[in-house]
Amino acid sequence: MSTSRVSNRVNSSPLLLRIKEYLFMTIGMCIYSFGWIGCVLPAKSTSGAASGLAIVISTALHNSFGWDVKIGTLVLIINAVLLLIAGFVLGWNFGIKTIYCIFALSLSMNVWQDILPADDFLHLDRFLSMVVGGVITGFGVAIALMQGGSTGGSDIVAMLINKYKPISYGRIIFVVDLLIIASSLTVGFTIDAAIYGYIMTLVFGYTVDMILAGNKQSSQVLIISPHYEEIVRVVNYELKRGATLIDSEGSYTHTRSKMIMVVCTNRDTPAVLKAVKNIDPEAFMTIASVAGVYGRGFQPIKL
Repeated sequence: MSTSRVSNRVNSSPLLLRIKEYLFMTIGMCIYSFGWIGCVLPAKSTSGAASGLAIVISTALHNSFGWDVKIGTLVLIINAVLLLIAGFVLGWNFGIKTIYCIFALSLSMNVWQDILPADDFLHLDRFLSMVVGGVITGFGVAIALMQGGSTGGSDIVAMLINKYKPISYGRIIFVVDLLIIASSLTVGFTIDAAIYGYIMTLVFGYTVDMILAGNKQSSQVLIISPHYEEIVRVVNYELKRGATLIDSEGSYTHTRSKMIMVVCTNRDTPAVLKAVKNIDPEAFMTIASVAGVYGRGFQPIKL
């Protein structure tokens, strides 16, 4: 079968592609929520993101008022508040996939909390339970990110801060997660529980990086395609990433065109590749790791 026929078949099945994306996002959120409810919650600890904050709030409500509120419900409330704030500050342009993942995460957390026993059914010690939880949650999030989804929470906070301050995206999320874990000490969590939370955060981040793009921090994507204008439009306005157009010429045909250069973080790389594939499956692309990225949206130059 010729390459053109394969391309036409791919392009003629957008519905199947969309179904596959939402199916994998659902699976990813189920895995992610299982890591929290099955590993973190029995370890009587917490970590970052909206899920970690939900555990802190749930513990505070139980200790102060005797209220037992499900973790998934609190995750939904936290993300709803963040989405509302971001909507007024950044505009109402959040992707439907992020909203879907938030609802899928909240629902699956409540389901797991009803199904799984309250005690440590995996019979793991506290430290190992948090490490396994970091691996499982990282694996689940990576699946969702590869389909263009997001769990919200710290991601939304990072977007809000980047609106006014050009601080590294990863650094914002790391600091927010550290503050959430530190806040657990105010509701009765012990010092060792907080330390385990920090360990889980590191394991989680490393797992996501390894699955998405190894242990690289940022990627440089070079794209050569006759549909460069459409690709740049999607990268700029849908993925919210910058791009650079470079004059290029084929050595054999001497055809002049534009080459697109996109520098992005690990979590954005799968979305860029998927966008290019949807527009031009035959586009020529290279991906290279970069040692450092400096400038607006990345790290400031320090000499």
